[in-house]
Amino acid sequence: MSARVIVLIFAAALLLGVPYWVPGIYYINVASQILFYAIFALGLNVLVGYGGLVSLGHAGLFGIAGYATGFMLQLGYGHSVAIAMALVIGVTSMAVYAVLSLRSTGIGFIMITLALGQILWGLAYRWISLTGGDNGINLHGRPAAFGFEVSSANAFYYMTLVIFAIAVAASTIFVRSPLGAALMGTRDQPRRMNALGYHVWAIRFWACMFSGLLTAISGILFVYYTQFISPQTLALTSSAEVLLMVISGGAGTLLGPIVGAALVVIVKSVVSGFLERWNMLLGAIFVAIVILMPEGLVPGTARLWRRAWRRAGTRKVEAKP
Repeated sequence: MSARVIVLIFAAALLLGVPYWVPGIYYINVASQILFYAIFALGLNVLVGYGGLVSLGHAGLFGIAGYATGFMLQLGYGHSVAIAMALVIGVTSMAVYAVLSLRSTGIGFIMITLALGQILWGLAYRWISLTGGDNGINLHGRPAAFGFEVSSANAFYYMTLVIFAIAVAASTIFVRSPLGAALMGTRDQPRRMNALGYHVWAIRFWACMFSGLLTAISGILFVYYTQFISPQTLALTSSAEVLLMVISGGAGTLLGPIVGAALVVIVKSVVSGFLERWNMLLGAIFVAIVILMPEGLVPGTARLWRRAWRRAGTRKVEAKP
């Protein structure tokens, strides 16, 4: 059995046992936050890490799915219809977002996504008849997943864990597929890919659609977790936060965004209870990562581990008579 399989089995056992070894409901809820924010970060990582397209407007798409869920429930529809409509609206919004933002790359792409995100935030803040403005939208109740109620912290965590596992599997398949390979080609050599006959714009568009799907799923989980959504969910700070999750963990890796999401959520939700100036701590951590591990925590740790392993092997060889 390879080391990777052993690590995956250990990680699965650890995640499945969270409600049994984590002390208290609060920390189980924190674990749920880590999982759905990790899905959000995985969605953004498709563009940032594999497509080379940095987005500062993904919180708008995240919030659209949440608002769509809450609005449909307010109209009296059931959870199944609300979730289905939220996914359709979220992915459709991503299509519009992609058509507008893919007109440019680099700084231009960043500025267009930033502008789109701010437009969505402004609509959520000002369109009071639809979004409730600062008062937001309140939800009542959670869906029954396959007949099982998920109103408790443990049940919601397990439902989120299942969706998280599916999202990770889907991301793995996407990255290792011909489309994923082509997307990385457009990141590294877009002109050469175009010369070889690949439709660069279409490849990026479908990557955006997959990213939008994961973002919409995480937005739905978020609104069911909080039972509330307000314009603050679509703010620029939310987009920057998830971008930091991707960068700090390691863009262009599958494990990196998950580690980054865990880091940010733990500092925000746990460390903030013990340290008043937790923002300074989070900033210091990011500065340290940029200086010591510019490629991110996961690739940087792997690099240091390989270096230490090689040094240990060299010492063993030198110690032999």
